[in-house]
Amino acid sequence: MHLIITRHGETVENVKRIFQGQTHGVLTKKGIMQAKKLARRLKNRKIDKIYSSDLKRSIDTANEILKYHPKLKLILNKDLRERFVGNYAGKPFPKGWDWNNLPKSCETDKSMCIRAKKFLKKINSKNRKDKIVLVVCHNGIIKAFLNVIYGHPVSYFNQIEDNHNTSVYEFEIVNGKYIPISSNCVKHLIQ
Repeated sequence: MHLIITRHGETVENVKRIFQGQTHGVLTKKGIMQAKKLARRLKNRKIDKIYSSDLKRSIDTANEILKYHPKLKLILNKDLRERFVGNYAGKPFPKGWDWNNLPKSCETDKSMCIRAKKFLKKINSKNRKDKIVLVVCHNGIIKAFLNVIYGHPVSYFNQIEDNHNTSVYEFEIVNGKYIPISSNCVKHLIQ
């Protein structure tokens, strides 16, 4: 199986440094353009299935891709959501925020990795080796995917770099091994 993972386009909340967590978020004009450029990058790619977080910022990004793949049905999955941040959602990042010392109301790195592992197991069991699967989601869950894919301990989670909006990760999965092809790639935004 070939796996493509991408992040949603830039949102108003990204720009204002507001916690989105599992709120929907609104793509900026730049975010819409990023999604359109991502869609053009993927327009000639064979894609067999497209999964998305059920949050609007991911759905809006995925819908741009679907314009070039109209026969595909968007499959929404709650496991692809961003980290739950409790009562911090919709509020600015507080000064001195420490991702390594999260408040109790926030979803833990371990929980994020469990969701990522569950989703990867699901798509690996549902898709044949020759299938190409696209996943549209969020920075935090992408970091969880990478943590699981590379076999890092949960404590490594916050050492993984943040993902650019609409960046692309690609993996060829052979006998359960993930072979990286691209990582946090935004070449479509430069062209």
